[in-house]
Amino acid sequence: MPLAVCATPIGNLEDITLRVLRELGEAEVVLCEDTRHTRVLLERHGIQARLLSYHEHNEAKRTAELLPRLQAGERLALVSDAGMPGISDPGARLVVAALENGVPVSVLPGPSAVETALVASGFDAARYQFIGFLPRSQAQLGTLWGELAHLRHTLVAFESPQRLARSLASLAEALPDRPVAVCRELTKRFEEVARGSAAEVAERFAGGTKGEITLILGPGTEVEAGNESALEAVAELLAAGTPRRAAAEVVSRLTGVPKNQLYDASL
Repeated sequence: MPLAVCATPIGNLEDITLRVLRELGEAEVVLCEDTRHTRVLLERHGIQARLLSYHEHNEAKRTAELLPRLQAGERLALVSDAGMPGISDPGARLVVAALENGVPVSVLPGPSAVETALVASGFDAARYQFIGFLPRSQAQLGTLWGELAHLRHTLVAFESPQRLARSLASLAEALPDRPVAVCRELTKRFEEVARGSAAEVAERFAGGTKGEITLILGPGTEVEAGNESALEAVAELLAAGTPRRAAAEVVSRLTGVPKNQLYDASL
């Protein structure tokens, strides 16, 4: 198989499949997000391989370089620093290019921060949505929380430790009672799963934290789902000529729904 997409550990280096180990050892070249990071993994399992960097800053250039080699039958393995390449990590561009040009692609499954955190949270996993990294701007966060008020399933997101406190504070303002789990350093020595309402978890991490973060938001409550009527009220006021901010403030006072959430969701 010319291109093998290989899932690698999200923390604990022992969490790797025998199939992935064999592929990494037999590949002519291993494409990796950070050669230093991948070399530690390979040395841990006694594998010697030729490494080539493939990351977000050279992904387009590398794809153009590697496609002819794949078409010629060269055997390449693709990994990221953790988890599955192409899932909030480089790799999707090369996979698409290979498939569009008739190059066989094999995906070797393995550890997943999304599924690990989802189960660890204890929330309903029958139906969930993964949205990658949370948006950085406050306005985009407010819009996202407004959309979540109408969702009746669990949501999974990634967040950096530097932005976690701010994002949780924004969530607590919009949906203070939403059940949340912050999953930190999964599979590592200091693994932590902190559960509670958005307000409680925001207070818990107000001082910041370190490590890899996966954020789980439980399904919305009936009260949150009922915010639709508040949004309809805002829409009616807007149609009558009321300024958007004033409409959001009036409906917020009457319903208890945060005015910022109403304002952002009405845009």
